[in-house]
Amino acid sequence: MLTRSIVIRWLALACVVAAPAARADAQADSSYVTARAGGDRFALAADGRTAPLYASSADFAGVLRAATDLRADLQRVTGAAPRLVVDSAPNANRAVIVGTIGHSPLVDRLVRERKIDTSGVANRWETYLLQVVDRPLPGVDRALVIAGSDKRGTIYGIYDLSAQIGVSPWYWWADVPVRRHEALYVAAGRRTAGTPAVKYRGIFINDEAPAFSGWTREKFGGVNHVVYEKMFELILRLKGNYLWPAMWGNAFADDDSLNAKLADEYGIVMGTSHHEPMTRAQQEWRRYGKGVWDYGVNDSTLRDFWRKGIERMGSRENVVTIGMRGDGDRPMTTNGESNVALLERIVADQRKIIADVTRKDPAQTPQLWALYKEVQEYYDKGMRVPDDVTLLFSDDNWGNLRRLPNPKDRGRAGGFGIYYHFDYVGGPRNYKWLNTNPIARVFEQMRLAYEYGANRIWVVNVGDLKPMEMPIQFFLDYAWNPRAVTADRLPEWTRRWAAQQFPAEHAAEIADVVTTYLKYAGRRKPELLDTATFSLVNYGEAERVAADWDSLLARAERVSHEIPAPYVDAYYELVLHPVQAMQNLNALYFTVARNRVYAQEGRASTNDLADSARRLFDRDAEITRRYNTQLAGGKWSHMMDQTHIGYTYWQEPPRNAMPRVDVIQVPAPADMGVAMVEQNRPAPAPRGPGGGPPPGFFRPPPPTLPTFDAFQRQTYHIDVFDRGTAPFEFTATSVAPWLRVTPEKGTVTKDQRLAVTVDWSRAPAGTTPGTIAVVGPNGARVTVQATAFNPPAPKRDAIVGFIEGGGVVSMEAEHFTRAVNASPVTWERIPDLGRTLSGMTPTPVTAASVTPGGASPRLEYRVFMFDSGTVSVHAFVSPTLNFTAGQGIRYGVSFDDEAPQIVNIHADSSSSGRTDGNGAWEQGVSNSIKIHVTQHQLARPGDHVLKLWMVDPGLVLQKLVIATTDLPRTYLGPPESYHRGGGTVTTSRAADDK
Repeated sequence: MLTRSIVIRWLALACVVAAPAARADAQADSSYVTARAGGDRFALAADGRTAPLYASSADFAGVLRAATDLRADLQRVTGAAPRLVVDSAPNANRAVIVGTIGHSPLVDRLVRERKIDTSGVANRWETYLLQVVDRPLPGVDRALVIAGSDKRGTIYGIYDLSAQIGVSPWYWWADVPVRRHEALYVAAGRRTAGTPAVKYRGIFINDEAPAFSGWTREKFGGVNHVVYEKMFELILRLKGNYLWPAMWGNAFADDDSLNAKLADEYGIVMGTSHHEPMTRAQQEWRRYGKGVWDYGVNDSTLRDFWRKGIERMGSRENVVTIGMRGDGDRPMTTNGESNVALLERIVADQRKIIADVTRKDPAQTPQLWALYKEVQEYYDKGMRVPDDVTLLFSDDNWGNLRRLPNPKDRGRAGGFGIYYHFDYVGGPRNYKWLNTNPIARVFEQMRLAYEYGANRIWVVNVGDLKPMEMPIQFFLDYAWNPRAVTADRLPEWTRRWAAQQFPAEHAAEIADVVTTYLKYAGRRKPELLDTATFSLVNYGEAERVAADWDSLLARAERVSHEIPAPYVDAYYELVLHPVQAMQNLNALYFTVARNRVYAQEGRASTNDLADSARRLFDRDAEITRRYNTQLAGGKWSHMMDQTHIGYTYWQEPPRNAMPRVDVIQVPAPADMGVAMVEQNRPAPAPRGPGGGPPPGFFRPPPPTLPTFDAFQRQTYHIDVFDRGTAPFEFTATSVAPWLRVTPEKGTVTKDQRLAVTVDWSRAPAGTTPGTIAVVGPNGARVTVQATAFNPPAPKRDAIVGFIEGGGVVSMEAEHFTRAVNASPVTWERIPDLGRTLSGMTPTPVTAASVTPGGASPRLEYRVFMFDSGTVSVHAFVSPTLNFTAGQGIRYGVSFDDEAPQIVNIHADSSSSGRTDGNGAWEQGVSNSIKIHVTQHQLARPGDHVLKLWMVDPGLVLQKLVIATTDLPRTYLGPPESYHRGGGTVTTSRAADDK
C-alpha cells in the first residue's frame, strides 16, 4: 500500500518544471496522438491548458508514481503542467482518468456503468486499455481513460501515452530530448496492446566493472536506490518488468535498504542471477557466510543463509532462483562430475524453506532453475525439478541458444525461459565494450525460443546497460509481442526506433547507419580483431572493410551536422560514438598490418604508417575521453572505461596496449619496389623438410595480377614504392592495347598506386596474356603479368544466374535463382542477418524434418562453370547450436540431378556451446559463421543448378561459394560473383498434395 511519505515525495516531484526542448513533430506510424485538432479527437492539451489527471490513493504505489511521471512528461512536452488530483471526483469538462481495475473507484464505476469496455483486459496479466469516453461522469464532457488489469497494466498504459506524446523511454538514459508540442489530441476510440507474450521480461546488469561501477560510484555514491530508481523507470517505460541487479561486488538487498522496497513499489519483479539462489547475492555469502560454499559439508549453514533471504523477501514480487552452482560463477564440482542426487536434495530443501517461511505451497512462489553452463548437464542426465519451477535455458554466452523445450515437456506449469547475452566475460574472449548485437540475429534466435515454447521468462545480460540501448529495447519489444515483429518488418522496427529518438526527417538514414554499423561490428567482436583478421592480399578485403567503415563514419558525421543542437548528445551516444570507435579501431589494425608488411618490403612509408598507427591509438583514447568527460556535461563519466585493445587471451588487458609497429632505417638512394595489391591466391604450401624444396631453392613467382574476366570486369592495382628517401620518376607501359594502366607515369616520393583495367571492347576472344612494364630509377624494370579471360560464350548480357570467375562462384544466399516452397515450409529472408548481406532460413521454425529430394523445399542457384571436374561447395551458415538436442541441424546439397549430400553442421561436436575449450565452437562464435565443405563432380562445363535442400529447421544460410581449387584465405569469403536475374519463388504441388 502507498505510504504517506512516498505520496508526499512523488507529489512534490510532480511539481518540478522541466525545461522543454524544441523538437520537430515525428510520430510513429502507430501513433494515436497528434498535434492537430480534428474530428472527435480528445484535447489532451490545447489553448495553453492540459487536461487534469485523476487517480486514487487506493491504487498501487507504482500507479500513482507513474501518474506523476505522466504529469512531468506533459509539462516537458507542452510547457503546461496538468493538475494531478488524488481521491477527488473530476470537476473539469475534460479529464484523464488513470486507475487499475478493482483498485480505482473511478475506473470501477466506469466499468459498472459500462462507460468503458474492459473485455480482453480485465483479469489478464499486465494488460491496459486507453479509451476516449464521452460524458463518463457528471460534469465531465469527455475523458481519456487509462485502465489496467493490474498494477503494471496501468503503468504501461500511462507510459504508452508518454511515448506517444513524444517522450522517449531513453530521455534520461540516452539524453533524448522530448518532442515539443503546444497542443496534443488523442484519437477517439479504444486501444490496447494486448497481453504480453512473455510473462517476465527483463535485464541483468552484469560484468559492470569498470564502467558501470565507476560511473555509479562517482555520480551516485555507489549502486544504490537512486540509480536503481532510474533503472526501474526505464524498464517500465520499455514495458519490461524484471531485473537481475548488479552483482560484481554488489548486493542489491543488502547494500541499500530502499532498493528492494522501491523495486516493489515501482512494480519491478526482482530476481537474482543464475548462481545466486534464494534471493541472496553472492557478495552476501562473502560478507556473512561461514565455512565453505559446499552443501555436502555445510548444509545447515547454507539453509540458514537461504532462509534469511526468503524471510527478507516477504510479500514482494520475486522470482526465486533455486539450485546451486559453485561459489563465484563456477561449477559446483571440480572433477567434472554432475552430482545429480546432491542437487536434487538442495532443491528439495530450498523449496521446504520457501514453504515454511511463506506458509504457502511453494508452487505459489515463482521460482526458476537456471540451466546455465554446466548446470544443463544435470538436466541432460535426467534431473528434474517440480513442475511449477520455470526451467531457464541459456544461450552459449554469444547469442546462440543451447537448448529449447521438447514438445513433450512444454505443458509443465512453470514453463520455460531464456537467459540471453548482449555482453559476456569469458572464453573465447570477453566482449563488453560496445554494442555488437545485430537485432536480426536477436530476432532469429528469440523467435526460436518463443515458437518452441520458452515464453515464461526472458532476461538478457546487458553489461553496463549503456551502450546496449537499442538491443535492450528490441529485446523487450519483441518479448511483448513476437508476432508483431516479422523478418520483413525488422527494417521498419529500426526506422521507428530512430524516429522515436530523433527528428523524423533523419530516421531512415539513422536507421540504416545503425543497422550497417551492427552488421559490420557483429562480424567479429572488437575484442577479437587483430592485424590478421582481414586479408591484405586477397580480394583487397582488409582495404574494402576499412573503406566500408570510412564511408559509414562519413554518413554518420554528415547526419550529426544536420540534426538540431538538442540532439547532439543523444546522437553521439546512440549512433555516432560506436561508429567512430569501431572505424578507428579497424583503421588501427589495418594500419598496423600494412606497417608490418611494408617493413618486410622495405618501403619508405613504413615509418609513416607507424606514426599513423600511434595517432589512431591516441585517437581511441580521445574518443573515450569525449564520451566520459564531454558528453552531456560529463554525465556518463567512466561509462567507456572498458579496455579493448591488447587482448592476449580471454580476459581483458589491464589497460589498452598499443599494437607492435615496425620502424626501419630508410637509405637515401631511390630504390623502386613493385607489389601486387590484390593477389587472390591460396596461401603457399609449406616448404622445407616434408613440405617441398628447401627454402634456398624457392623462387618467388613473377609479379602477376589475378585474371581479369569479361563478366566481373575487375580493377586491380599495383603499388610502386620507394625504398629510399630520394624520389624517383617512373613509367608504366602496357604492351597490349586492351590493357590499361593509370597513371602511366609520375613521381614516386613514397608510394604510388596504379589502377589496371581491361578495355573489353578491344580485348581478344579467349584467354590472352599481357604485360605491364614498370620502369624506375637507374633503369630498374619490373614486368607485371596480366591475363584477360574473354570467352566467346556465354555473353555477359545473356547470363541467367551466376558465372565462374577466377575459379570461384560466390553467391549471397538471398540471390537464389529459385526458391522452392513445400507446404507448410517456405523460405524466408532475414534482412541484415550475417556478415555480408542477409540470411535465408526455412519457416516455420518448428517444421518437421524432411528427407531432401524430389519436391522438397530447396534453394536453387543457377551457375555457369567453364570446366568439368571436382568442385567444392562452401556453405556459410550461422553458428546456430543443436537447440533440439537431436542429431544436429542438417541440410542437403547437390548439383543438377545428383542425390543430395547430407551435411550435419554439428558433426564437429560444437553443438554444446561449451566455453571450456571446444575448438569448433570457439571458432564458430569468434568468426560469427560456420563453413561446411562438400565435394562434387561436374561431368561437363556449362550451366548447372546448385541446390541447397532443407532437412532440419533452424538452419540460416548466409552465403555459398563454389571453388574449383583451394580458396584464397579471407575472413568474409570471396566477394559476390557476377550474376543476373533470378529470384523466382515457387510452391511444390507435389509437396502440397502429400
